Formats: sequence, C-alpha cells, structure tokens
Amino acid sequence: MLNHDELSLQERVSDLEKKSLEQADEITCLRSTIADLLRRINQLEGRAPVITNSNSHATTPTKVSPSLPQHPAVQNRHSFHRQVSNSSASSFTDGVTPHNGNHHPAHTSPGVAPQRRLSYFPTASTSSLHSEGGQSSTSASPVPSPAPSSYRSSPSPRQTPSPNRHISASTSNLSAMKRWSSSCSSQDFATASRRIVTGSMYNLPVRSSSGTLYRHGTKEAQLNTEDGTVRMYLRGRPIVMHIPSEQLHDYSLMKVNSAPSQRLKLEWVYGYRGRDCRANLFLLPTGEMVYFIAAVVVLYNVEEQIQRHYLGHTDDIKCLAVHPNKLLIATGQVASIDRRERKPRVVSRPHVRIWDSVSLNTLHIIGVGDFERAVSCIAFSKMDGGSILCAVDDSSEHTISLWDWQRGERGVKITETKSASDAVLAVEFHPMDRHTLVTLGKGHIHFWDMEGGTLAKKLGIFEKSNKPKYVLCMTFTELGELLTGDSNGNIMVWQRGSNKVCRTIVGAHDGPLFSICAMKDGTIVTGGAKDRKVVQWDSSLTRTGQEAKLPDMAGGIRTLAQGKGSLLLIGTTRNSILQGTFSLNFSTVVQGHTEEIWALAVHPTQNQFVTGGYDCQVHLWDTLSHSVVWSRDLGEQAQAACFSPDGSVLVLTSRTGRWSVIDSSTRQLYSMHTDGTEPIDAVAFSPNGQLLALGSRDSFIYVYQVSEEGRKYNRISRCSGHSSFVIHLDWAVDSTYLRSCSGDYEVLYWNALVCRQVTNMSITRDLKWHTQTCTIGFSVFGIWPENADGTDINTCARSHSCRLLATGDDFGKVKLFSYPTSQPKCLSHMYGGHSSHVTAVDFLPDDNRLISLGGRDCAVLQWAVV
Repeated sequence: MLNHDELSLQERVSDLEKKSLEQADEITCLRSTIADLLRRINQLEGRAPVITNSNSHATTPTKVSPSLPQHPAVQNRHSFHRQVSNSSASSFTDGVTPHNGNHHPAHTSPGVAPQRRLSYFPTASTSSLHSEGGQSSTSASPVPSPAPSSYRSSPSPRQTPSPNRHISASTSNLSAMKRWSSSCSSQDFATASRRIVTGSMYNLPVRSSSGTLYRHGTKEAQLNTEDGTVRMYLRGRPIVMHIPSEQLHDYSLMKVNSAPSQRLKLEWVYGYRGRDCRANLFLLPTGEMVYFIAAVVVLYNVEEQIQRHYLGHTDDIKCLAVHPNKLLIATGQVASIDRRERKPRVVSRPHVRIWDSVSLNTLHIIGVGDFERAVSCIAFSKMDGGSILCAVDDSSEHTISLWDWQRGERGVKITETKSASDAVLAVEFHPMDRHTLVTLGKGHIHFWDMEGGTLAKKLGIFEKSNKPKYVLCMTFTELGELLTGDSNGNIMVWQRGSNKVCRTIVGAHDGPLFSICAMKDGTIVTGGAKDRKVVQWDSSLTRTGQEAKLPDMAGGIRTLAQGKGSLLLIGTTRNSILQGTFSLNFSTVVQGHTEEIWALAVHPTQNQFVTGGYDCQVHLWDTLSHSVVWSRDLGEQAQAACFSPDGSVLVLTSRTGRWSVIDSSTRQLYSMHTDGTEPIDAVAFSPNGQLLALGSRDSFIYVYQVSEEGRKYNRISRCSGHSSFVIHLDWAVDSTYLRSCSGDYEVLYWNALVCRQVTNMSITRDLKWHTQTCTIGFSVFGIWPENADGTDINTCARSHSCRLLATGDDFGKVKLFSYPTSQPKCLSHMYGGHSSHVTAVDFLPDDNRLISLGGRDCAVLQWAVV
C-alpha cells in the first residue's frame, strides 16, 4: 500500500513539474518575443549601431537577448570535429555532408538589415497525427504549428540540453555563420534556454567530454538559400541535404507536409508465440482459435481463412485466459520503459485487459501500477461464473493477486501475497472446489485456500524419488482430480482436496512434458517437448495406443487444446500451430520464425515476399493464401535479401559475410560467395539487373557484375569511404549511381561501374532513385521525430507510385507518410502491433499492401493500404 501511495505521489509531483515547466516556458517565450519586437523597432528607427569589420564591410548586427543559448553550429563545431574527424567532408545531394566547421561571413551593404535570422526550428514530432493500436486518426491535416510549450516532448536520456550561454552582439559571432534562413522565431530560443533551468529530475543536463553542453537529437532545420541546402541535426551532428533544382525557387521550411489520405489496416498476422509462452491457444464458440504474438491477439477462423485482431495492448503479451462464458478474454502484458521519461510508461505498465471476443471492445483494464515486471499467468474462477481473476506478477517475489474485475473499469484488488521465490508457470482455479486455487512452477506446486478473502498456501508433497525440477502443466479430470506434467516426463495424480501425490506415471514422455489436456470424450492427451510426441490416454491413464510425432521443423509441443469436433490444436516451441487427429495426422495452419527477423524481400511482380531470420530459416509467403509457399534452411543466420528485377533469382545474405544465390521458384542453389567476415546488412540489384551491390558492417560496399540470367557473379571492386557500417543502399534509375547510408548518419554517393565516390553536387542533386531505403536525405528528413538520436528509425520504404513512405522504428511503430517527407513538420499515421523494434518494411508491387517485420517479437504483419 505504501509503495502504491509513493508511486502515486511521484506521478503527481511529476505532473506538477511539467505544468510548472510549461508556465515558465510561456513566460520566457513572452519575454523573448518582447525582446525580438524591440530589436525590430530599433532596426526600423535606424538606432542599431553600424560596426565595420576588418574587411571594411558595414554590418548591422542583430541584438539577441543575453539569456539566449548559442547556436549549436557555432558553440560545438570544434568539439564536434574532434569526435568525427575521420568523417568525409564532401557535400552530397539529398544526404549527409559532414560539417566542415569553416563559416564565411555574410556581408551586407551599409544600412541594410541582415537577410538572415540566427534561429533554428525545433519541430514537433512527426506523430502529431497518429493513432495507437493500428487505428488511424481522423484528425484533420495539416494542423497549425504547435504552441511554443508543445515544441518538445519530455527530455530523452539521450538528449543533452544546450548551455545557457550569453551570445555576444558583436559581428565576430554573427560573421561566423553563413546566411542561414530559419522558420522559427525567437520563441524557440527561449524554449532551448529554459531547458537547463528546470529543477526536474528528468531534465538534468549532460556534459560532454569536452566540457561544453550540446543538445542531443533535437531536430532543428535550417535553410541556406545560397547553397540550396537544408541542415538538420541528429545527436548533435549536422546533416546537410541538397534541395533538388526543381524545388529551389519555392522551397520553404514553414510548410507542413500533411498525412496521406490512405491508411493502414492490419490484414494478416504471420506467426505465434510458443517459444517462451504456454497455455495460450484456445478454441472459441465462434469457430476461431485465439492466440497471440507480439502485441496482437489473433482470432483465426481456419475454415473461412479470416483473421480478426485485438490491438489494445502496447507491448509483449505474455498470457491469455478465456472466461467460463467463452466470450470474454483476459490477456496480460509486460512492462516497457519509455526512453524519453526513463521510467515505465503509464500505458505500458504491466496490466491485464479484459475484452469482448465478439466486438473486440476493451471492457476492463486491471492492475495498472500494481504489477512490477510482467503478468506471467492469469485465470478466471470457475464455480462462481468467473467473477474473480487471478494474476501472477513476474517479479522477484512472484506476487499472486485476486481481483474482483467487474467492479468499475479498473477492478478491485481483493488480496495479494507472495507466491514463491522461484518462477510460477501456471495458475488455475479448481472447477469443483470454490475456494481452491493451484499454482505451479520451478520445484513446486502450491494449493491455495481463498476462503475469507485471504490466500492460505499448502505446499504440494512429492514422492522423494520423483520430485521434479519443474512442474510444467496441469489439468483437471471430470472427477476433480488434478493431473500435472513435469520436467522428468512424468504424470502425477493429485486427489481432490489433497496436497499429496497419489499416483505417478513414470516416463510418459522422453523429456519434459509441456502440456496436458482433458478432452471432451474423457480421454487425456499429453505433449512432449523433446520427443515431439502427442500421446492419448484413457480416463484411467492407460495408453490407448494412439500417438503422433511432429516433424522436426515444427518443434516440440508447447500447448494442447480441444479443437472443433474431434480435432486437436497443437502449439509448438517453434512458433507453429497444427491441427488434426491421430487418424488423419496433423497439418500446419500457422507458421512463423523463432528468432529475430531482419531479411525482407518483396517479389517484383507477384503477391509474394521472402523473410529470413536468425533461426536460419527462409520462408516465401503468399499474401493472398496467407501461407508458406516454400521454406529453406539457410544453414546460418539470415540478415538481408533481395529479388532480381524479374523475380527469378533470390540473393540471401548472412551474418558471417557469406551470401547465397538461389532460384526463387525451385530453391535450387546457384552459388555461394563470401565478402568479409561481418554481417551484410544491405543488398540490392540495379534496376537493369546487371549489377549487385552488398553493404557490409566492415564499412565496404561490394559491387558485382551479374550475367547468365542472374546465375553468375563477378566482383568488380569494392567501394571504400564510409567510416561506419553500411546499413542501406539505393540505386539510381540509370543503374549507374549508388547511394549508401551508414551507421554514423552519413550518406555517400558512388559511380558503381568504377566504385568511386561522387562528390560533385551537380551530378547527384537531381538524380532519380529507383528505391528509397536510405533513412537520411532531403526527401525523407521529415520522418525523424523531435529528440531522435539517429538510431530510432530502422527502416523506410517508398511506394512504387512515389506517393507514400512507410517507416519502422525502435518503438515497434509503423508510420505512413506522404512522400516526399522533405519538410521539418511531416504528419503521419502511426500503428502499433509490434512489440519490438521494426526491422524492415516494404510495399507489394501493386502498393495495396505493406509488410513489416518485428525484430525480437518474431512477427510478420501484413497491412492493407486503404
């Protein structure tokens, strides 16, 4: 109770701090505006002093409030160059130009006011028009620019505030900059200066190694009309992007790029979470099987080939329980840490959501602020119509709590107590004893008496010779007996009302017994993880002779559930779901990856795509039948993939520097090659199919000549110039030029035919690009949100119509923009579903669908563009 009160007090104090900061911000902005007005009046009245510099050119300096911070371009250029002295200093079109630190004074005629304003543009987040949970916002767009108090979100731990320095009004400071135009008034200066005077614990400044403070990741855009460039900052590093010639005359930073009229709708989810979760597969009266992966609960009707999705969760779902009425469902999720706030987000704290499986409406949200790490397992009571919910917290004490979930939207906690010091794997209410609850896990089984609104524990007593390391699963028979399966492969029988083992079936499985299920016909079915066997037993626990063994690719049995009629549903440890009977065998209805997924390639002409992951598996998926066309074991972890322009050849790269060429239809291996020993993160064919480029983490780009219809590859050379690993590649439509993006926010341009770097801006400024996978450049700089640190956005893809741009970020969000995103303010639609970093996105050839990959959540999501 004290912990809850303390947490509530901290939240209230945090809210008061934020309100105080907003009010202080408004006052400071008002003062700054008044100072700016006085400066303008002085200029109009001709009172500003005229100072002659060493070149005898008169300059009218701009008066700036002493409280304003020095611009990062000036104050940090020396310390910055010490950090990135090995970076290229060339200027490139639509990409990065490392800041050279040489500023030339902009001279004006005597008596003429300067044409520049030394201000910068901290833009609002690109997600100002978005929705959570996969539902698009209906807000109008574009929207007006936000008030000064809304220019920035809560500080990120990666963000370093600007120093509160005085700016000299002398021409030495003014002439140290080029003629940079900006779209923001001095209110933004006030916002910056306010950041270091706050007393909040979340706004402590971070001092750089050189002793000067600089702002981490604040998105500021500046326009240089002389060079035709736009400058922004990522993690304090200036990025200079060249404006295409056709936009030079009318480009303005003040424009707002509106969100597209198209939206994304989650159409299909590939995969299932059986790798590390249990008891998460059930059949509903609607004929749908319900299960989860990532932050999505899937309701899948196999016969009609229709999926529905519950998208209320904000992070990994860990457990699922079906109410006795078979209509309501409870799901529990883990906690996630907000990098901006350095504490668990309110909406992402561990909690249980109770929702209607017919309407998919959320009815109750239970336990926000009560659980510490994750809700590991949950169950509804049986004898009282499911009025009580039991939840186990995956904390160090594995707290078990009982909830009257129907009282209010948040429910009421009845009681809680420490369950065990070791992991708790399952919880169930007794179907015949109203006040009995059972939990089990590592080295224990506990019987709980709930009478009187408290929880009294009885330890389960094992036979000394058969005490297991883990008790893994349980079910109840028609007579009320409890059956458990353990890590020794044994079945133990516990009589109703007793906490002692009355019978043990030794060696029911070779290895751990992960699931045990009581069927409607009175038989018992058990599943083994190591032996991959499904075994049927009669009511007296005698083998019936019916058993089946799953193929190695399917994995071991994780969970068993009663299917439609005599069907049995099987969830496996390799994230697959099978259904069938002992007489008709079992067929795969859901298939997925079991490790991180990074490789994505969309077929250029068909509604198919390829995925590859760290599980060494490569799958070709069909988006219409929602099934796997073929699978192949790559033999090593897959990192990237691409099709040839005609789709006949597929190139797959690995994490060891090796890459393979296979036939996309027959899976026949044509050849294998090796370039370096580091992962190859990017691979792309030229539009004419005659060249292949591979970007490696060894900072090189390897270019090959392709012949014999994509079967033969001869290396031309390698491109050398990046100071960090290469992560993205794009070909120009002429198949001659190549651009690459590296891990240190650098974009370089190359003549791929000779593997030489191109530094001539006149060549690269107006190049047309076949794809848009580089996340840095003039046409995509609007995708970066405020406070971005350069690693937040992992992937982007442009539609074939060049009207849409999709991105995937570190926060599990997929965003849809109007292309190009060449404004500081670009509104977007935002969608949840992934619970891990989104590693890849791409459009299908007709632009009607989008595919996104989750990293550690192993989920492949198919979105309809509507």
